[in-house]
Amino acid sequence: MKALILSCSTGGGHNSCARYIEEELKANNIECEFKDFFDIVNPKGKELSSKLYLASLKGNGKFFKGVYSLGEAYSNTGITSPVYLVNKLHKNSLLKYIEDNSFTLIITTHLFPALTLTAINKDKTEKINFITVATDYEPCPFMEESKPNMLIIQKGLEEKFIEKGNSKESLTPIGIPISTRFTQNAKDIRNELNLNKHDKVVLIMLGSMGFGKILELLKDLENEDYKIITICGSNQKLLSEIKDENFKNVIPLGFIKNINDYIYSSDIVVSKPGGLSTTEIAAMRKPLIHIFPIPGIETYNTEFFESHHMSIKCTKNEEIKDAINNLFENKELQNEIIGNQKKYINNQSAKDLVQLIEEYF
Repeated sequence: MKALILSCSTGGGHNSCARYIEEELKANNIECEFKDFFDIVNPKGKELSSKLYLASLKGNGKFFKGVYSLGEAYSNTGITSPVYLVNKLHKNSLLKYIEDNSFTLIITTHLFPALTLTAINKDKTEKINFITVATDYEPCPFMEESKPNMLIIQKGLEEKFIEKGNSKESLTPIGIPISTRFTQNAKDIRNELNLNKHDKVVLIMLGSMGFGKILELLKDLENEDYKIITICGSNQKLLSEIKDENFKNVIPLGFIKNINDYIYSSDIVVSKPGGLSTTEIAAMRKPLIHIFPIPGIETYNTEFFESHHMSIKCTKNEEIKDAINNLFENKELQNEIIGNQKKYINNQSAKDLVQLIEEYF
């Protein structure tokens, strides 16, 4: 077996999930390669897609919300989408790469290559085996147009995916893949941050691109008796602004690779509700507060977690402050959130995916 793992650089979650799968496959001696889809089919498209995604997030994601809502409406018509037709154009380039490198299984964590693979299989007698991973807690628009052998989803979302038109037979509800290394190899890094074991620590995660207006919140929390690690991702402007404020209880950081160590070392996590980052936190079993969702798919992520009592949703700074203090004071509430995370979130999901691959492919 030789597997090709495909993703796209629209947000960090798709790539992180792909890396987790790559890591787990290699740990089990399965030959594989991770590639950005656009590096194969259209290198110029990689930068363009990333820029368009970033541009859509301006104005607190209002434009993204409009585009996403339009996509949902179009998806419900059952008419072949422009998204499918555009990605169909890449089928010859992707097929050539697959055949030239003798890949026998494709795993994709993004919709675009899933649609291209579907277009390839429509014209082939000998179909390409491929797995698609849904990295959020809601079926995204046009996912129903892809026809994978397996569609990896969160347990409890089966009916939603079927209602959207996804094949019941393809649904495999093992959860969003997180590598076993992520949870098992995490270490306490409080000493590295000049924190001691008695400090109360809140971790604020703003996604790979540092989305959300956080300065006013940090000002509101400045006099609290806990330390606040704030991860700004690639948003250097935000990182500089926080540093310039010189908050006495805030540790501002940019993009980091060992996010599992920071989650492990924190008492409470406050996070933007990206599908992958939310899964990472829940896999580490931490009291979770959701803030600043990008309108659309992240709103659905928040709703899923809140409805299953795995997080607290906050929309205002005052609510966030109250939620943090309430969690510190209420151990029963912490245990309830963590207990439900254990019930619903599979922190062995990547390992389970490898077992399925070994069994079926």
